[in-house]
Amino acid sequence: MWGRSITVMRLGGFDIKVDASWLVIAALIIWSLGTDYFPSVLPDATAPALLMAAAIAMLGLFASLILHELAHSVMARGHGLKISGITLFLFGGVAELETEPADPVTELRVAVVGPMASLLLAGVFWSSVVVARVLGLSAIVVAVLGYLSAINLTLAIFNMIPAYPLDGGRVYRALVWMRRGDLVGATRHAAKVSAVFAWGLIALGVTALFGAGAGAGLWPILVGLFLLALGRSAYQRVEVQSMFEGRVVADLMTPTPIVVLPGQSLAEVINRVFLAKGVSFAPVMEDHEIIGYVDLNIIRRIDREHWSTTTVEDVVEAVSDENTVPPDLRAQSLVDRIGQTGRRKYLVMDEGRLVGIVTLSDVTAYLDISRQIAAPA
Repeated sequence: MWGRSITVMRLGGFDIKVDASWLVIAALIIWSLGTDYFPSVLPDATAPALLMAAAIAMLGLFASLILHELAHSVMARGHGLKISGITLFLFGGVAELETEPADPVTELRVAVVGPMASLLLAGVFWSSVVVARVLGLSAIVVAVLGYLSAINLTLAIFNMIPAYPLDGGRVYRALVWMRRGDLVGATRHAAKVSAVFAWGLIALGVTALFGAGAGAGLWPILVGLFLLALGRSAYQRVEVQSMFEGRVVADLMTPTPIVVLPGQSLAEVINRVFLAKGVSFAPVMEDHEIIGYVDLNIIRRIDREHWSTTTVEDVVEAVSDENTVPPDLRAQSLVDRIGQTGRRKYLVMDEGRLVGIVTLSDVTAYLDISRQIAAPA
């Protein structure tokens, strides 16, 4: 999401991961609660007691966020959607849906169940406060439970703001989707509404910078920028998925690529193939059998003065599962693979036979043409 994440547990069949950015937020929460919030509600508590209360409250928030996202995940799984995991990151948590809901009713159910879980948790913690007071438990216990009740209520309310992709934004998208019958159009509309809220938060933060100070203004600005970026990327993903719906690698690939021979020198490949034909990636064939490929990045690793004496077979990257894809692979799966591995060029193989090549340029060209076709005249 924002950086490197680690899996900390598996719960209900879902991997629970923590992004490195969450560790920063966890430390800030403990510091803020231990030096500001709990000293104000527990004026007689010692410093170690305040620190312990802050740490327990942070862990309670950690658990609350997981349960919030777990509610989304369980509901999504119940409707046949795949969840790759739950990740806690800088601004909270996210259930990582691999696919979009098939209909607006499913979207609505998956979206609304998270805030409902937070409301339920707020009620449970509030009831626990009442019980703790009746039983005469310590003020620290009451304070921690009270904080967890309040923070879950805050999470429920904040997540229902119609800013996509917060839960409220997804609810709003589902309602627009129901009315218009168009997922991409509904997502575009929800992202625009989200941008209004995001810019409002940024303006609020800037105003606070000149009034309440940097601490009060910085957070709304960061959240606003986060909503702008995430809303835009979420819309782009939905748009790409819709354009690739029903498409496979065979629809995007170059079916008759220019090939080179193992005995050709790198200088010949550069001058007679790459420069002359305007390509930077070529399969290597010998006796009609695919050996591998060479590209500009491979050749540039060799000093230019050795290009005339170095042959293709000296530097060829052999065929492997990492650099090949089948022609019937879904186009969206290819895009996901490019994003996960960083590899931009693939040999398209069918039962050991080369049938084409596909590159990131092919993907982006297809998307660009599709957007132009979809755009108003």
